[in-house]
Amino acid sequence: MSESRTESRLRNRERDLERFLTFVDAIVAIAITLLVLPLVDIAGQLPDGGSVAHLLHENSGQIWAFFLSFAVIANLWLTQHRVLTHVVTASDWLIRLMLLWTVTIVVLPFPTALVAGHDASNQATTKVLYVGTMAASSLVLGLICLEIARNDWIRDSDDRPDVVRAFATFVAFVVILALMLAAPGLSYWPLLLLVLPDPVVAFWRHRHPRPDA
Repeated sequence: MSESRTESRLRNRERDLERFLTFVDAIVAIAITLLVLPLVDIAGQLPDGGSVAHLLHENSGQIWAFFLSFAVIANLWLTQHRVLTHVVTASDWLIRLMLLWTVTIVVLPFPTALVAGHDASNQATTKVLYVGTMAASSLVLGLICLEIARNDWIRDSDDRPDVVRAFATFVAFVVILALMLAAPGLSYWPLLLLVLPDPVVAFWRHRHPRPDA
């Protein structure tokens, strides 16, 4: 018996989603590749008989910026991957949000290059561009969570993404940026506060459980 039109339509939508997510993954991979290209250029600057240790020291800013941005992009991708675990089809709004999210990922190598620069690194504009891009990416992920959570028909499970955790990360980025601008001497160390949203949300839920929990 041939499959019904409804089943065929669902299969096509699932394949479309798979192709779209493959496209998104490719964009993330390209963004990470763009991050490492300046380091490849650094290796070409080593003269014959030159000291590798000295070269690394002279370009420590670029190396640090690469690892920091790599960790951020990887974490954002893992969050996006976890959020979409049970999604089998997509609404038009979800597709638009995902495309907007990829924009924030593609843009990140630009402020990363500014962070690596000795003169531009500590400028307020650089910090706004760098952390602001991360905050925008986190905000869009929160909106993606909200879209998935409120539309049961795009999921194959009753499990909903944690909207509160997603927006808590966005709030953390905003607080981090405010600290960096208010106290420039802190440099980029406030980014370590990104470890706090999950335990803070877990603690709040433990102290204030939902009535239906």
